[in-house]
Amino acid sequence: MPPPADIVKVAIEWPGAFPKLMEIDQKKPLSAIIKEVCEGWSLGNHENFALQIADATNFYITEKNRNDIKNGSILRLTTSPYQTAVQLHERIQSSSMDAKLEALKDLANASRDITFAQEFINLDGISLLTQMVESGTERYQKLQKIMKPCFGDLLSFTLTAFVELMDHGIVSWDTFSVAFIKKIASYVNKSAMDTAVLQRSLAILESMVLNSQDLYHKVAQEITIGQLIPHLQGTDQDIQTYTIAVINALFLKAPEEKRQVRLQFAHTEMAHILAQKQLRSIILSNVIRSPTPINDEMAHQLYVLQVLTFNLLEDRMMTKMDPQDQAQRDIIFELRRIAFDVECEPNNSGSIEKRKSMYTRDYKKLGFINHVNPAVDFTQIPPGMLALDNMLYFARHHQDAYIRIVLENSSREDKHECPFGRSSIELTKMLCEILKVGELPSENCHDFHPMFFTHDRSFEEFFCISIQLLNKTWKEMRATSEDFNKVMQVVREQIMRALTLKPNSLDQFKSRLQNLSYTEILKIRQSERMNQEDFQSRPILELREKIQPEIMELIKQQRLNRLCEGTCFRKISSRRRQGETHTVLTRIYVQAFEPDPTPSSPTHHNHGDTVPVADIKAVITGKDCPHMKEKGALKQNKEVLELAFSVLYESDEYLNFIAPDKHEYCVWTDGLNALLGKEMTSDYTKSDMDTLLSMEMKLRLLDLENIQIPEAPPPIPKEPSNYDFVYDCN
Repeated sequence: MPPPADIVKVAIEWPGAFPKLMEIDQKKPLSAIIKEVCEGWSLGNHENFALQIADATNFYITEKNRNDIKNGSILRLTTSPYQTAVQLHERIQSSSMDAKLEALKDLANASRDITFAQEFINLDGISLLTQMVESGTERYQKLQKIMKPCFGDLLSFTLTAFVELMDHGIVSWDTFSVAFIKKIASYVNKSAMDTAVLQRSLAILESMVLNSQDLYHKVAQEITIGQLIPHLQGTDQDIQTYTIAVINALFLKAPEEKRQVRLQFAHTEMAHILAQKQLRSIILSNVIRSPTPINDEMAHQLYVLQVLTFNLLEDRMMTKMDPQDQAQRDIIFELRRIAFDVECEPNNSGSIEKRKSMYTRDYKKLGFINHVNPAVDFTQIPPGMLALDNMLYFARHHQDAYIRIVLENSSREDKHECPFGRSSIELTKMLCEILKVGELPSENCHDFHPMFFTHDRSFEEFFCISIQLLNKTWKEMRATSEDFNKVMQVVREQIMRALTLKPNSLDQFKSRLQNLSYTEILKIRQSERMNQEDFQSRPILELREKIQPEIMELIKQQRLNRLCEGTCFRKISSRRRQGETHTVLTRIYVQAFEPDPTPSSPTHHNHGDTVPVADIKAVITGKDCPHMKEKGALKQNKEVLELAFSVLYESDEYLNFIAPDKHEYCVWTDGLNALLGKEMTSDYTKSDMDTLLSMEMKLRLLDLENIQIPEAPPPIPKEPSNYDFVYDCN
């Protein structure tokens, strides 16, 4: 007979004693279990003890997480979080350097547990640590010459404990003084600083900038990009990663009173930084081309920097051309002058009608849609003025190629010419879509392209290569004006396939495109089509449409059953840290079908909140969730926004969640919408629909061929009773 579901068999350790095997009844209060364990070892004052997971984490067992205990778990009896916090609070103030060092080491390790962290913070532990950093370390600096390793370790463990405590999101970052910020900044600005101290200091500055707009201004006054660049020129990839993370944070949290002001600020300030401090070339030579392989965290930070750099283009991309602005019109005149090598005619040369006719003829050759007033072509946003910027860059920096394209097309028949103006505008818009200009970086993406770090004007060079590709593909396709959209689709595919190969330079990107001619694209498409089954015939499509409702009902039932099982939701800190894992803190259960849960199913008593379905009013997702509005520091975290949802019940009560992954997010939002009678629209529903439909179609087609499909799967072969045999290869 199987043991009851609420009974868990564990081993419990106590220093100096043999481990004790016992059964824990999850229905009993945790305090009663601890009392029973203490009595078994004749220990009094059981309220001063607690249970921990006996692994590298040493996390405390609480009423919230006790259901994570599995059969066979090893626990440890230890002092309670409060007692441990009091002891460490006293020990870190010891006058003995060795005792203080050991205490800080223990504090840094214990602070990873939120249960302990809460107790230590309640003892005003954060203030004690900041005081030690602000003033206490000055006393140690006098001994630094004779105790340099000890000083570095003291400060390192102090800052580590501080980072771990702050990472739980219990204390607001806005509470720290300018003196503390100056002290942390001083560790970053020093040329020779302990590696561990430098790493923690950079991590603290990143968190300050990301979590508080007020602290952003204070940190920006203490730290400049020029002071951070020397840390990129070393060989420690962790230091380089944290340094780029701080640069990204400063870049990302630039003042945003108004979006336009922020973009203007970012464009001027960051463009100046990128140009004057040679940040790009330093990252290219010391990070990207370093012999050390780039790890995932560094790849993510480089991706973020790439996205933020391209986002500087958003201002021009969303700016319409003013047809009455003479300075902007002069750019179009410059394009005409370079293409046809004409001097600007004086105002009195010829009649107005003659000059207008000549301009109209040339603008038509340049491929503008509006031959009379080309400025109108640039009123579409996106790409706005960015397209004109690209055209001027191409005309000035690749003049021969520009003139060749314009003159070559102006000599063709009207229907076969590749319109340079229209092509440039649509191509610029396409490149912005490919590079996602204007979008915030994703939290888990590592998709950076080394070639964009090889040139100060990488986007413009990217355009110049692509516009020549477009003209080449146009000729290969023998396209006419009616084929414009088809050509653009082929060019997009050529660019995307070349980018997938991650070229190391723009020249390599260009050579990859040479191997992706229109003929090669046709071969690739044909090969891919041959590898796919054809489900596009009319009878097949009609059958798909007929069985789609029952497949959708099956998916709906799966989502609702999944809600009944419950899900563990993790606590998300306000700061992204390398290699960090989050502990499960909450388990929720929506009671959808069973008014009286079975003993094995989640209940309100052991799994957090239970919400009657009748009380649910709405499901809110993304940035509209209350906990996303409160967490101003998470504005830049696109991944967290994509995983957040809230359940509105009663009048204004919310249950707020951040799903552990995209799959759980889709399962819960789909399931809750199904309960409310709304449509399930997540990506996973579409994916499940395609998978199940495809499987059902294959089964039905096999049935038409009179192929017998068994009702049950074949039996699993039995395990052999005798393993004493030899296979004769002869």
